[in-house]
Amino acid sequence: MDASAAARAASAVASIPRDDDGPVFRAPWEAQAFAMALTLHDRGVFTWPEWAAALADQIKRAQAAGDPDTGETYYLYWLATLEHLVAAKGVTTSDALRRYRNAWDHAADRTPHGKPIELTPADFE
Repeated sequence: MDASAAARAASAVASIPRDDDGPVFRAPWEAQAFAMALTLHDRGVFTWPEWAAALADQIKRAQAAGDPDTGETYYLYWLATLEHLVAAKGVTTSDALRRYRNAWDHAADRTPHGKPIELTPADFE
């Protein structure tokens, strides 16, 4: 991950969990979601103010629905915001996102623990 891009994102989106070295992630998928957002921003899909507003809306809706906002769910809302924005911007569709999410779940269910998850055409059926 480009350290300078990560630093720019961390300064533009105040809610990013961080320490003195920059953004902090509890699981690899969180860093991957962060990196996807950096890449989409760099490609002009959205601005950081647009991202921050969409993320704030996602978190507010979650809190209104009962999320205690302990920080453990932050990147779940980051991912939901990413999915929302790429669909809203026409990068992909909500149906395509749902199709891939279901395929990924299917692939994960059939993959033994510790082995890499690989999508196959059968996962999309």
